[in-house]
Amino acid sequence: MNKPLRRVAIFCGLLIFALLVRDNWLQYVRADELNAHPKNKRVTIERYSNERGNIIVSGGKEITGSVDSGDTFYKYKRTYVDGPMWAPVTGYASQAFDASQIEKIEDGILTGNDDRLFFDRTMSMFTGDKKKGGDVVTTLNEAAQKAAFKGLGSKTGAVVAIEPSTGKILALASTPSYDPASFAGYHNADAKAWQALEKDKEKPKLNRALREIYPPGSVFKVVTAAAALENGKVTDINAATDTPDGWKIPLSTKEMVNHATGCANASLNRALEISCNSVFAKLGDDVGRDKMVEMAEKFGFNAEQFTPVRAVASVYDKKADRGGNALSSIGQFNTATTPLQMAMVTAAIANDGKLMKPYMVDELRAPNLDIIKKTEPEELSRPVSQATAQQLQKMMENVVQNGTGGNADLKMDGVRVGGKTGTAQHGEKNAKRPYAWFISYAKSAEGSPVAVAVIVEDSAGTDREDITGGGLAAPIAKAVMKAVVKGKS
Repeated sequence: MNKPLRRVAIFCGLLIFALLVRDNWLQYVRADELNAHPKNKRVTIERYSNERGNIIVSGGKEITGSVDSGDTFYKYKRTYVDGPMWAPVTGYASQAFDASQIEKIEDGILTGNDDRLFFDRTMSMFTGDKKKGGDVVTTLNEAAQKAAFKGLGSKTGAVVAIEPSTGKILALASTPSYDPASFAGYHNADAKAWQALEKDKEKPKLNRALREIYPPGSVFKVVTAAAALENGKVTDINAATDTPDGWKIPLSTKEMVNHATGCANASLNRALEISCNSVFAKLGDDVGRDKMVEMAEKFGFNAEQFTPVRAVASVYDKKADRGGNALSSIGQFNTATTPLQMAMVTAAIANDGKLMKPYMVDELRAPNLDIIKKTEPEELSRPVSQATAQQLQKMMENVVQNGTGGNADLKMDGVRVGGKTGTAQHGEKNAKRPYAWFISYAKSAEGSPVAVAVIVEDSAGTDREDITGGGLAAPIAKAVMKAVVKGKS
């Protein structure tokens, strides 16, 4: 080969080598980046080129579907059954606005693109069957979800119900809600629906059960009671405590205000029944900030939870001074919690001190119904001993039988109900309308089938003095518990 030809050959070889390097760089190194690029529509087009698998609740009911959209590029569009009721569980899958929650997290299974479905995809190539996504089977109980959503009605708030022995989430409701089908497509009507939701001051797309934190008020007193018992500050729940009626907040000249009478030296049992601020603030101070933080964190505070949908971390202040810790011990100051977190606290107490990791995806199934993955119950922690949990149960059941939680009593043979009301003040100088809380569980000789947390953030038309946990939130908790218990019988 003469010299000019050799140079041309070398040059062409270098060009081919550069092309191979570039090709591999794009296909392997930058593949994820390019797939996620907002201008790359091929991923979205492929996602909606086949029917998505479905999200399923108790009894095998499918709460999602797919219909032929008639669109040139996006062939199938997502549909929803009772969309607003289930939106806090499913999230949305939109041709124009991506996806959220279970629709996003389990997108690989639902579209059929997950590596675990490789065999199904390969077989469909030989059989000629249409590619189809797998299904996500949830732990959600339809009757409990309906009771929660109906109970909230036009109120702003959230409900979480958990099966204490497993951690299965049975209900997850948030209001106001939205219909994910309203923007599932890729047309002007979908864009307008999305924009209206984005501008809505009521924030219907906000999952209040998992993504909003609130001052818990008096429902947090069960955590303080647990800390007092576990740290030996109280050994007899019916013995008088050394708590003067005018107990002063540490580092302050102000006295702790009680909204109930008879709180002077009230026993722990009586203090929970009538919700004495002074008793629990003093107990929080006696236990001390570090031990209060330790107890709160055993229940799940100060950490995100994944259900698998992410829930924001509830907060117990690790740096509060004595006065701040005393106020935190009654669910005020910087204490803030999600409804999920308070349902976890209640579930641990109902489950004799064992806290199970909360979850809402039970199974992932292939299109041929083979189980790809099944979630096994997992112990998260043991916040309190069995003896302490049973003492807390006695106190919470007393609240329902003799105190402010009577509206939650199921009045069913063989079923005990424990609960705690809360009315959480907030805003500058507590000027805003308070939040109404209620936590509860139902229990029989077979154990506890359900623990519930309810918050009513706002109830239009309700006078401020009528906003109470027992009046607004307890009836909702009762309806949810009843739906679960009746389903078990």
